[in-house]
Amino acid sequence: MKHLEGKVALVTGATRGIGRGIAIGLGEAGATIYITGRSLNNSSSDGVSGSLSETKSAIEEVGGVCIPVQVDHSDDEQVRLLFDRIQDEQNGQLDLLVNNAYSGVQALKDAQGQPFWDSEPSLWDASNNVGLRSHYVASVFAARMMTKRKSGLICTISSWGSVFYLFNTVYGVGKAACDRLAANMAVELKPHNVTSVSIWPGIVGTELFSSFASEMNQTNATDNNFSFLSDRYNWETPLFTGRAIAALAGEPNIIRRTGRVQIVAELAKKYNLVDENGDQPASLRSLRFVLPAALPILRKYSWLIPDIKLPWSLLLLNALDSPKI
Repeated sequence: MKHLEGKVALVTGATRGIGRGIAIGLGEAGATIYITGRSLNNSSSDGVSGSLSETKSAIEEVGGVCIPVQVDHSDDEQVRLLFDRIQDEQNGQLDLLVNNAYSGVQALKDAQGQPFWDSEPSLWDASNNVGLRSHYVASVFAARMMTKRKSGLICTISSWGSVFYLFNTVYGVGKAACDRLAANMAVELKPHNVTSVSIWPGIVGTELFSSFASEMNQTNATDNNFSFLSDRYNWETPLFTGRAIAALAGEPNIIRRTGRVQIVAELAKKYNLVDENGDQPASLRSLRFVLPAALPILRKYSWLIPDIKLPWSLLLLNALDSPKI
C-alpha cells in the first residue's frame, strides 16, 4: 500500500519546475493532490512550457489522484475559493499544504548583476508577492481547516539563500522571511497538532534555473562564486524534493520537527531515497559538496569524500554579515 493513500494534499504552483516534481512525488506515494497554476492547458511563458493538465497526466502515470485548479495566487479571492472547494469536496480534510508558488524567477534573471538601487522597486513585489505573501495567504486558509481536525503539515519551500547572499537583496530577504514564517506559524499551530516546516532543496535543475545557469555561465559570472553551476555539479531534479516531502508527510510524530528547516538531501539520506536518475545528491553543507564546489578538480572524485555535515555553528561563520548581535 502506498503510504499516503487516503491523504489529501495541495501543491501550489505545480505547472512546472519544483512544484511539478513535488506533486509527482506525492503521487508516487498515493496521495490525492490538488494542484494550482495559471495555465490549465498547454502554454508557455518565459520560454518554458508547462500546464496543469500535463502535471495531472504525470501524477496519474505514477498512481496518484490529481485535481487541477486554475488559480492566480496574486488574487486572494481565487485562493479563498480554492480552499472552499477543497473543504466541500474532501469534507474538510487537508493533510498537507506545500507552499511553492513563485513568480519571481524571470525578474531575478532580468536583474542579475544589478545592485538593488539600479533595479525598480517593483522587483520586490515580483519576487515576494507570489512567493512570501501568497504562502502566508494559503497558510491562513489551510490552518483554518487543519486546526479543526487537529492534524496537518504545512511545508514552505525556501532556500539556502535565506542565510547566504544569493542572486540579489530581495531574493534573500524573501527567503529568510519564508523561514521566519514557517517558524512563527509553528508556535501558534503546535497546540493544535499542526506541523509547520521550511524546506530547503539543493540546486534544483528546473527549466528556468537551467536557463538561468546557462546565461550566468555565458556571462562568466564566476565572481559571484557560482562557478559550480556551469557543470551542474550535485544538481537535484524537482522529483527529489517531492520524494522527500512525501516521506516526511508519512513520518509518525512529525510534530517534533515543527518550526525547523528540513534539508531535502538530508531527508533523502535519512529515508534512503534516490533522485530520478538513481543518484543521492549531497547536502549543500556536506563536505562531499563543499570541497568539490571550492576545488573543481575534486568533482569527478566526490564519491571518495565523506558525507559529513558541517555543523550550523561553523556554517554560520560564513553566512550573512548581518544581522549580528
